[in-house]
Amino acid sequence: MTQNIYDDETFFAGYSQLPRSVRGLDGAPEWPVLRSMLPDLRGKRVLDLGCGFGWFCRFAAGEGAAGVLGVDVSEKMLERARRETGDSRIVYERTDLESYAPPAEAFDLAYSSLAFHYIADLAGLFARVHATLKPGGVLVCSVEHPIMTAPVRQEWLADADGRATWPVNGYLDEGDRVSNWLAEGVVKRHRTIATYLDLLLGAGFTLGKLVEWAPSPEQVAAESGWAKERERPFFLLIAACRS
Repeated sequence: MTQNIYDDETFFAGYSQLPRSVRGLDGAPEWPVLRSMLPDLRGKRVLDLGCGFGWFCRFAAGEGAAGVLGVDVSEKMLERARRETGDSRIVYERTDLESYAPPAEAFDLAYSSLAFHYIADLAGLFARVHATLKPGGVLVCSVEHPIMTAPVRQEWLADADGRATWPVNGYLDEGDRVSNWLAEGVVKRHRTIATYLDLLLGAGFTLGKLVEWAPSPEQVAAESGWAKERERPFFLLIAACRS
């Protein structure tokens, strides 16, 4: 089962104060690029995997989607999503993405923001997402960039003369990573970029676009605190299609 850290009181309180929790999609700096990767949503059936507070569900409905299903493992997240949603085209369902099996060929778009790096059986989920998309349907998703999920250890490799040369960050060592982000014991699954692509292709998807996102110079000029995030990609954004 997916770790339901979002129903932890400490984590939920901290997460609720993040800009993307307060301001919604406009508070997510990667949103403009992610939005540009979306298809036309008018008349489409949309599935939001890990919908959280329902920001994207409400956006999709506002763009003319015929119906939107948002699923999440967190009851606290869904409680707020339902409270802030008044559109009958939007339905929320509590489910665990590790085992969730939506109906076949039911959706035109599957969307997910920062959820897939919590999933252990991502191959299984990608296969089920592929099956639930109609032919020509699209998956658009974001995850923490693997550079971010690979832990940095305070040790150095040395060359033949014993001189320190580069830090060890464990990038190629895939598996669980435990951090104390907002609460203790938050488990994320580290995968390389190659593994994400292999899992998508193995599920039958065709890659449409891949973006290693970092803030633009314009975003840094508007928010100086983002300057340090230009040192490496922060998110990995992917668009893939079912043929």
